Amino acid sequence: MARLVFLGTPPAAAVSLAALVRAGHDVELVVSRADTRRGRGTARTPSPTKQAALELGLEVTDRLDDITSTGAALGIVVAYGRLVPGRILESLPMVNLHFSLLPRWRGAAPVERAVLAGDVETGVCVMRLEETLDTGPVLASRQVGIDEHEHVSSLVDRLASTGAQLLVEVLAPGVDALGAGTPQRGEVTYAEKVLPEELRLQWSQPAAVLERVVRLDRAWTTFRGDRLLVLDAEARPHSVSSAGPDDTPGPPGTLHETRVDTGEGVMELHVVQPAGKRPMPAAAWWRGMRVEAGERLGDEGERR
Repeated sequence: MARLVFLGTPPAAAVSLAALVRAGHDVELVVSRADTRRGRGTARTPSPTKQAALELGLEVTDRLDDITSTGAALGIVVAYGRLVPGRILESLPMVNLHFSLLPRWRGAAPVERAVLAGDVETGVCVMRLEETLDTGPVLASRQVGIDEHEHVSSLVDRLASTGAQLLVEVLAPGVDALGAGTPQRGEVTYAEKVLPEELRLQWSQPAAVLERVVRLDRAWTTFRGDRLLVLDAEARPHSVSSAGPDDTPGPPGTLHETRVDTGEGVMELHVVQPAGKRPMPAAAWWRGMRVEAGERLGDEGERR
């Protein structure tokens, strides 16, 4: 088994860390982001990967330069969140587990961009790490289908599990047997970080497009001037909503109980979260708000 250094931050990275330890690898050091402060207090919170490392009894640091003194044979990078500079790579070769089928969706948000683009398939790649962004030769990959209505949180969990298994398989023959990898081929696309404004539901768009935004688990709109998170919803054709005279399609954003008119089709709201409250069924929210006929989500007259 190999002597490793592990670099990672979110829960998805912690899955790979735990798998490598279970497989018998000697993780000399875990590098993760510095603890962050949440809320108004002074207490600082470790990253999910750091928390997992501490529970496994592993040494943790937030300083990349600490890698050079470990004597490890290989570095493993999973959603670390920072580019590793060349001077570090010169001292220790590294491989990266990336959540896409490279070269499609290089960058910070490959899973979110795959969902927004309507991809029906993604996957994981283990590649040699280079100083440039997600450009290294691929050692192994595995395809993962995207379910039609699957949310990002579920997809990330599946990719994390698949990727951890693939990492263990790649390392099983030993570090010296890794090989150079296969150069990436195909059209290159970049997965830029998803900005808050991209998560705002623009009701003039088709319902099918809006559902993809909802599947990112952070979609929002406004109602009566207050922000409303839309946590689960489903696109449907207009004909599905024809249940009475008040269901005649109106301007985009018009509410018909839990149905919302869009530029094409309707969105059936399932779960929403008003500002300052817990998530709730959309039907309960609609009853509590006593929505009047013709009221709209995301009305241009709302206050911010």
